[in-house]
Amino acid sequence: MSSDTATLVRTARTAAGPSRRRFGPRAGLVALAIVLAAVSIFPVLWMLTASVKTRATVTDGKLIPTDLTWDNFAYVFTEVPFARWLFNSFITAAVITVVALLFHSMAAYALARLKFPGRDGIFVVIFSTLLITAPVILIPLFIVVRTLGMLDSYAALIVPPLFNAFGIFLLRQFYLGIPKELEEAAIVDGCGYWRVYWNVILPLSRPILSALSVFFFLANWNAFAWPLVATNSEALTVTQVGIASFSTQYGANWNYVLAAAVVAVVPMLALFLVFQRQMVESIKTSGLK
Repeated sequence: MSSDTATLVRTARTAAGPSRRRFGPRAGLVALAIVLAAVSIFPVLWMLTASVKTRATVTDGKLIPTDLTWDNFAYVFTEVPFARWLFNSFITAAVITVVALLFHSMAAYALARLKFPGRDGIFVVIFSTLLITAPVILIPLFIVVRTLGMLDSYAALIVPPLFNAFGIFLLRQFYLGIPKELEEAAIVDGCGYWRVYWNVILPLSRPILSALSVFFFLANWNAFAWPLVATNSEALTVTQVGIASFSTQYGANWNYVLAAAVVAVVPMLALFLVFQRQMVESIKTSGLK
């Protein structure tokens, strides 16, 4: 082998070495991602396929059904007021999302931009509520709502979930990243704080508000514990509470239970797939500040 050929071989080996070293960890991460995705998606696929199985085959353990039937969905919408449950969940989640975003954006703007005594202390108190789980305050919240005379009403479903420290925290972090020069220019032009908030801050907040709207809507659509405690009227039953009562009544008929679950889950999956980019980008940019 000539010296030139040996040099070329060594050069090729040197160039290929790092690529092979990079390929190993990358391939491992890709394989891990595929495994985690499969583990996450499998229960959803099983639910979808089991919802179109008959009662005799719903627990056969097969992912692909051998006997398809759509009677499960017809049974869900005819034997129970499932449409009413969906309506209650939609109204509750939509109203909470809109009103909460308005209040949270105002509170976050005040905590991020306005200077007043105790501002940092107030933010610490609000942020510390994230460490308290919902079951801990369930009984005190029930007592407050009962004292105000709001039990078994739409007010009981809507008013308590309006206040969420997560939204205030995320919006405050986002507002801290907005250049102050934009607000100063608006103030020089004669705008007050309300005009600055409404005409400058809110238009710039569309990405984070879009992501938070998905978070809030999903959380309240899937709410179970508080609606179960706050209401007992069938006319105010939300989807998750209705499915729980449905599964209790028809404990052995899992084909009906899974059909109801599919109807409740599919719209939320579609909503997540549409807005997943906004959700990831908003958390990423807000967490950097």
